[in-house]
Formats: sequence, structure tokens, C-alpha cells
Amino acid sequence: MLGRARAGLSGVLVLRGPAGIGKTALLEHTANAAPGFQVTRVAGVEAEQELGFAGLHRLLLPFLGDRGRLPDPQRDALETAFGLRSAAPPDRFLVGLAALTLLAGAAADRPLLAICDDAQWMDRESLEVLAFVARRLYADGIVLLFGVRDGDAAGASLTGLSELQVAELSGDDALALLDASLAAGIDRVIAARLLAETGGNPLAIRELARGIAAGDLVDPGFGEPLPLDRRLEARFLRQVRDLNPLVQSLLLVAAADSSGDMALVRRAVIELTSASEADVDAALEHAERGEFLAPRTGMVRTHFRHPLIRSAIYGGASAVRRRRAHAALAAVTDPARDADRHASHLASAVDGPDERVAAALEASAERARERGGHLAQAALLRRAAELTPPGPQRDGRLLAACGAALTAGAPHRAEELLGLLTPDPGIPVLDAHAMRLRGFLRVMLGREGAVALLLRAARILAESDPRAGRDTLLEAFDAVTVVARIGVGTSALRVAQAALDAPPVPGEPTVADLLLAAHAGLVAVGYEPAVPLMRRGVQAMQAVGAENGDAARWFLLGILLALELWDIDALGICAQRYSAAARRQGALRMLQAGAHAAATWELLCGRFAAAEAHFAEFKDIAAAIGADPRYSDPSDVMLHAWSGAEERTLAAVAAQAGPDADRPGGLQVQLARTSLVLLELGHRRYARAQAAGEIVYDENPPHFGSAVLPDLVEAAVRNNDTAVAERALARLAERATASGTPWALAVLARCRALLADDTTAEELYLEAISLLERTPLATELARTHLLYGEWLRRRRRRVDARDRLRTAHDMFLDMGAAAFAERARTELAATGERARRRSSETARDLTPQELRVARLAAGGTTNQEIASELFISASTVEYHLRKVFRKLGVTSRRQLLHALTT
Repeated sequence: MLGRARAGLSGVLVLRGPAGIGKTALLEHTANAAPGFQVTRVAGVEAEQELGFAGLHRLLLPFLGDRGRLPDPQRDALETAFGLRSAAPPDRFLVGLAALTLLAGAAADRPLLAICDDAQWMDRESLEVLAFVARRLYADGIVLLFGVRDGDAAGASLTGLSELQVAELSGDDALALLDASLAAGIDRVIAARLLAETGGNPLAIRELARGIAAGDLVDPGFGEPLPLDRRLEARFLRQVRDLNPLVQSLLLVAAADSSGDMALVRRAVIELTSASEADVDAALEHAERGEFLAPRTGMVRTHFRHPLIRSAIYGGASAVRRRRAHAALAAVTDPARDADRHASHLASAVDGPDERVAAALEASAERARERGGHLAQAALLRRAAELTPPGPQRDGRLLAACGAALTAGAPHRAEELLGLLTPDPGIPVLDAHAMRLRGFLRVMLGREGAVALLLRAARILAESDPRAGRDTLLEAFDAVTVVARIGVGTSALRVAQAALDAPPVPGEPTVADLLLAAHAGLVAVGYEPAVPLMRRGVQAMQAVGAENGDAARWFLLGILLALELWDIDALGICAQRYSAAARRQGALRMLQAGAHAAATWELLCGRFAAAEAHFAEFKDIAAAIGADPRYSDPSDVMLHAWSGAEERTLAAVAAQAGPDADRPGGLQVQLARTSLVLLELGHRRYARAQAAGEIVYDENPPHFGSAVLPDLVEAAVRNNDTAVAERALARLAERATASGTPWALAVLARCRALLADDTTAEELYLEAISLLERTPLATELARTHLLYGEWLRRRRRRVDARDRLRTAHDMFLDMGAAAFAERARTELAATGERARRRSSETARDLTPQELRVARLAAGGTTNQEIASELFISASTVEYHLRKVFRKLGVTSRRQLLHALTT
């Protein structure tokens, strides 16, 4: 990895293993083996886990002087996270992009080695940012190494990165280490016992050998052994208890401190023991000689020789002694300059409820929120709740902690917090907020019942806080569309009826009000009367600047209305604007939704390569934010269906729709089912296409239930089932006429042509083509040419049929719709004409990431701007561009646009 970094490439590795296995030694060895590298390192500190971004700050400290070179949004986000400025809470992933840019800038001069040891004790915000950075490193000359203990939940953030499991020593090597650690020989029976107990763990072997050298006795029997960590901690604790009281107090204060500031520790020891400065310095030297503390490089920072020594000292002290140590640290910590640590020490110093300390923790939690440290906020609020007597205030703090955990994307932690609430507080508003959070929780965990909980919460909140009630109803609608299974006993209709009954909020309707009215009308009243409401909602989403306000929160619901209205222009405008806003803000979850919307728009417009790039970005972001790949990976099912890729489509359909094909489901399920209909149509399996389409038709889902109607009409007509085709056409006619967009009217005319007699069919086909030629909908236009050409061939008008079929075939071929192209080729062959062969398309030789970089570069975007837009580094952009130039045979950006479009 170091060699690759010298060549300009990057590498990431996670060392996993139990305590004492040698992770730290290997990381230290790597640092020593990296001459010419810049080295920055940080070790997680257990007591610092609640201080959001503390670990990241320590790792980036050598480079913070260069933060002025960062793009403004990145610099502002990083400074806000580190408490260097006051601003709106930054998105965690924009902080990650800032960290990536800062590190890549530093590595531009010479390669960089960044080490994060004891990652399981890093604050969660820092660890997730570093995991994000790790997934974006490519061609930056950076090596990023993590050391993390086996089985630690915090290490889950690093899942998916390259790993090295650090194994125990073999029998011969373990024996050699034992012999080398002993000045004299040892009985082989006792040696075998030691090696069996230590399991090849190097630290355990060396520490137990030190104990034997110091006179410890070893039982040669084979009784029940202690867990290795506990045995080592017990040995360290025995050693500490042999020290004089002042050294013990110093070590305990150092173990309770998270800053590593030796001057602070010395002052706290004096506060605790009233010892003189000279006596404290002597105790410090004693602790270093005994190898409890690592030797100092000056009086600035100190750390323990091994984390187990620290945990043994802290865990082995009585609760009273620990509280006294924290009280001493609180007394010497400046509450103005370091309010968060001061509050944390106060909390650890009290025994029982204390509102003054709880309030201080609550204030620290608010500061953490302002920095974007939502997990730190949750931890601090939980501690505040623990110091609050049972009652509404305690439950309110727990609910706030739960909300912070959900915002941070930690649903399991939120679930644990909800479990601490008073079982039956008897306060409706608290009950409602708890139900609302449980609803969010179920959405995030993919469990059924989310919609019902949100609906109940909305009804309760509507009585005391109409705005909160209406927002919760919108959240319920959002859940209806997002969850794979809505659950038994509830439905979108119940949510819609509650929305219609909800009390209005005084003043001009907000975007949220308009969207709520539109979705409620669509579900509960019907498509035709809901069209004016849907139009108002879509127009509000397109208003200038709406993407920078509260509308962004409801982006998905706005996009769904555009699709329900068959409004391709609104879909494109919203996808582009909201994606751009998400990039500016570093809001990856919003950008993920925007990427999917942009992919859908490009797909409908026949630009499959661009759609593939957007779908790749969607998955890339999903991986970066830790989304479940079971749901994100099949997200491009419609692209596979259009491409005619049967195996990939069926796999995605199985993943999204699941085995229960007849059960109601959310947007993912309906999208998969509709994609299956399209796949079967492309392969001319009309009976199967009809069967798949009828499932959606019979369910008539309120969202994404219209898209299948034209496909079902076509499938039923080709399957000679006029009755089903006419029923589907009747529903389509009602909706398309009410919508009135060119897209809606065109598919209606085309479907009517499929069922019309010879005197009117041709006019309807031509009407559909004329309407679609005014839109960017290449897929719909190609399908209409195909169906018209098939109709002409069946009327023995071969010359006319050839023109339409050739047009359809060439359009399908150019966009990459292989199955539909083959269907058109077969029809064209029946007219006596051979279709053209596919020409090579150089753009398809590019990876999705290379294509995204190439398109942006061709449009005049600078490398730094491309890096910000794609959440990668400028050096990685340059690396991709070099590959693009080589693949496309161009030498400049000016030639890129031509190469991509020919």
C-alpha cells in the first residue's frame, strides 16, 4: 500500500483483532516503514466518545492551517463541526468531503499516511466521516489505516472496507516469544498452560512472562480460565495496587481524563490530593518507570502504554474514587473554554439526580447539534435524562435523544433510548412524539407498522400542534411510498382521510400543505379531482429557491406527483435543481433521492448511459451513508428492464417485490412489478406481461399505479384479451384526460389506437407521435413508432411500415433498449428489410464514474468543481480524466463533447 501511494494511488485497510493481538504494533511498524511520508495519527479514547468530531479534529490538526484553500461550503462545514464558527448544523458528509479535500491537498506534495488506532473508541461522528473518506479515496497518494477490536459495534461503520484479520501467534512462535520474554527457562508444563491460556496473544504472553519474572505463581492445572482481557486487566490492576497512593491517584485521574493534557491532569491531582507540584512530578516519573504511562515527549500530552491498562485502572477503582477524580477534573477545567468536557466531568462526579448538571449536559447537547454531532447530542441527552428524576422532563430529554440518534442514522441506538421511556406517562403529547419516533424507526429498519404509528401520532398532535400534526401526516405518506410493506390494518387511504380531516394552519399554505392536500386528494378523493391540487404542489416544488427551503424535506413526494401527472418537464427540473442544492449543501440523503429522480428522467428520455451513471451515483451514495444494499442495489430495475437484461431484471424484481407478489407494497414494490411488465413486453411474452400488469392494476396503488396502464393495454391487446385492455384503457383515459400533459395525451392516443378500428387507428398513432415529438420522451416515441409500424405491417403496408420500424429500431438501438430493438428488427425483417448493425459506442466503454467525470468536464466544469459535485478529490478527477482521454482517443477537454456524442 505504501508503494502504491508513492505512485499516486490510495489504499485503505482495517486491522481487526482482539486486544493485545498486535494491531498497534503493526500500525507503528507501518509508520516507521514510511520514510518520506507525512504521518498523522489518532487513537480513540473511550471517555471521548461523546465529544462529536473530537477524533477527526485531532487527526486533521496538522493540516487545519490550509483550510482556507477549501471551497467555501466545505470550509464552513468543517469549521462549524470543530466549533470554530457558529452556523447551521453541517451535513456530516459535507464535513467528510472537506476532510477528504484537506487530506488530498496535503498529499499533493508528498504521500500521506493517516492512522486511526482503537477506532472502536472514536466518537461516532468522526468514525463515520473517516469511513466516508475511506470509501472516496482512489488516486490521492493516501494510505488510511484503522485498528479496531473484534466484535465491537462501533466498528460496523467500517464494514465493507478492505480488512486484515490479525491472527494469533502459532504455537512455535508463541513459545519463542515466551522464551525471549523470560530471563530464565520455564517448566514446559507451565509453559504449555500459559500458551493455552493466552491463545497466542502476544501482549498476554509478554505480560504474563513479566509476572513470572516478578515472582507470580502459575497454576499448572487446567481449570476454567478467565477471559483474556479480564485476566490482563486483573494483572495490571494488581500492579497498580502495589504503588503508593499518590501514584494510584495520578493514574486514576489520567484514566478519567480524555484530553491527554498532562498540565490539566497535574492540576487535577493537586486538587484531589493537595500534594505539592514536586510530589506530583515524582509520581508521574514513577508511573513512567513502571511502564504504566508511555514516556513523555515534553509536558504536553500523555497516554497509557496500552488501553487495557487504562481500562483496568478506571474499572478497578471504586465508584466513590471515580467520582472524586471527575470532580477534581471538573474543578480545573475551564467551563468557558471547554464547557463540554466540564459538563461531562460534572456528570460523572455526581451520584443521583442533579438538575444543574443535567441542564449543563443539555446545553452541551445543543452545542453538539449545532456542530452536526447528532450522536454526541443523543449521548449527552441520555446522560442528562439519567440525572433527571422520573417524569415528563426526563421523558422529554429521552425523546430528544432518540430524535438525534435517528437524525444521525442510528436506529438501533434510538430503539434502545425509546425503551427507557416511562411505560405509560399519561401525557398525550409525549405519547404522540414517542409514536412518531417509533414510526421513523420502523421506516429506517424496514419493519412493518410505521404508517400506523405515524398516523396515530399525527391525530394526537393535531389537537395541540396542528403544524406538527400535518408534518407527521406527510411523514406517514412518505412512509407509505418508501416502505416495502405497509402492514396489516392500515393503508394510504386512512392517512389521506386523516389529512382531509386535519385542522388547517393559519396563513398562506406552505409547500408541505400543498403536497399534503395533493396526496390526500389523490388517494381519498380520486385522480381527476386531485389534478389541480397536484399541479399546485408540483408548481410549488419548482418555485425559484424552493430547493433551498423546507420543500427539500419532501422532495420524494413532489417527484411522485410529477410522475403521477405525466409531467416530464417538472420531473427534470426538480431532479436537476434539488440534486444541485443537495450537492451545494453536502446533503447526501437528499442527493441520493435526486440521483434516482435524475436517473428516471434520463431513462425516460432514452439516455441510458446517463441514467446508468446516475443510478451508479445513487448506489455509491447509499454505500457511503451505510444504506442497506438489499434495497439500494436493485434500484436500477427499470433500466435493466428497458435494456432487456432478463437475469438482472428478475433478480432485482425478486429483491424489491419479494416472494409475496400479491401483497400490497410501497414504491419499490410497484416499480419492480411495472419493470417486470416492461421486460416481458420487450421480449414479446405478452401473456406473462399481462399477468404481471394485472397485479398492479387490481391493487390500483395510489402511487405509481398509473405507469403500468399503457403497458397493460399493449400486453392485453397482443394477448387478444380485449376485455382487460378496455378496462385498463378506461382508467387510463380518465387520468390522462384530467392530466392533459403531452405525455399523458400521447400514451392515451397510442393505447386508443391499439383498440381502434382501421379507420381511426392511424390518426391516433400520428397524434401520439406528434405530441411526443414535442417532448424529450425518446422511449415513448420509439415505442409509438414500433406499435405504429407493427400495425402498418399487419395491414400489408410494407413500405410505410419499414419507415416506422426502422426509426423505432434505430432509436432503441442507440439508446440501448436491446429487447425492444430485437422486437423491431424482427418486425422489420418481416417486411423484407434487414436492420443496420450496432455501431461501436465509445462512451459505453467508460465506467459510470468515468462517464460522469467526462460529461462534467465536457461541459466546462473544473476539476475542483467536479470533485465537489461527485464527492471525490480533485486528484481522483484528474486520474479518471486521464483514463477517459486514453479510452476515447482524445487529448483535450474540447474534444470530449464530440467524442461522447458520436
